[in-house]
Amino acid sequence: MRVLVTGGAGYIGSVVAEVLVAEGHGVVVYDNLAKGHRDAVPPGAEFVHADLGDATALRQTLERQRVEAVVHMAADSLVGESVTEPAKYYANNVGNGLALLDAMRAAGVARLVFSSTVAVHGEPTKLPIEEDDPTAPVNPYGETKLAFERALRWYGEAYGLHSVSLRYFNAAGATELCGERHDPETHLVPIVLDVAAGDRDEVTVFGDDYPTRDGTCIRDYIHVRDLARAHVLAIAACDAGAAVYNLGVGGEGTTVLEVLDAARAVTGHPIPARVGPRRPGDPARLVASSARIERALGWRPEIPDIRTIVESAWRFRARRAAARDARRAPG
Repeated sequence: MRVLVTGGAGYIGSVVAEVLVAEGHGVVVYDNLAKGHRDAVPPGAEFVHADLGDATALRQTLERQRVEAVVHMAADSLVGESVTEPAKYYANNVGNGLALLDAMRAAGVARLVFSSTVAVHGEPTKLPIEEDDPTAPVNPYGETKLAFERALRWYGEAYGLHSVSLRYFNAAGATELCGERHDPETHLVPIVLDVAAGDRDEVTVFGDDYPTRDGTCIRDYIHVRDLARAHVLAIAACDAGAAVYNLGVGGEGTTVLEVLDAARAVTGHPIPARVGPRRPGDPARLVASSARIERALGWRPEIPDIRTIVESAWRFRARRAAARDARRAPG
């Protein structure tokens, strides 16, 4: 199948493109490189450097590349920034998302897999979070993702769009080719590894007095390749209307201190940490149930343990550092 991956030069998008290529699909990566990296586009994928807001480039790409399905990864995704700059998030996550849907309609492309977030639920009413639990986002990031999910439903009923929305929390880890490279970096695993590598002095733990097993927040960390596999499965499963699936590793989740302990074990470095105040709006525990997608598509995480996830990210970092040093070496 010919698949367009928006945001396919970014962290998760590049791994989705990598898995699609490995499974024999024709892949077109569409990215403006505002946050992505050209060298993250996997070999075998075609690259189009363009913005979702460029309606002409988008429609021409869909038509000329004979695209049959779209995986929509492109989005702004910093929760704090979404609160201070909601206009940016509505323009990109909603406005450009609708532009994509309209370009798909014009080009006759009727399959879409959407990278959403469990943040659409806001403060959870129970755990683990399930797809039919109430949706009440507490920030513009979650609100804009939910708005686009709702648009998918109506586009499905009116225009025959077939879509799947995948909701998840904390992508982590790396493949041999692709890993996290954000600027600024806000995710815990790469920040912890920055400290291990000597690029940061310490890790800040935001609160150690939560009602959890060690006092720190619990989150659902999923290996990025497992997330990519779910997106690829969802392409084939697109049916009439709009389906929604949560992605989680199940179990009790992982605390911040457990991530630190895993990184210390993997890297062999002490990784100093200090306790800071809680961040406003941080729930004590966020864990999603993936029972529905397991029943429907047979998906379940293949790499559920945090140590293996951290180890893959550390190897990716080491490979990049070695390549950088080789480029700088004289002669």
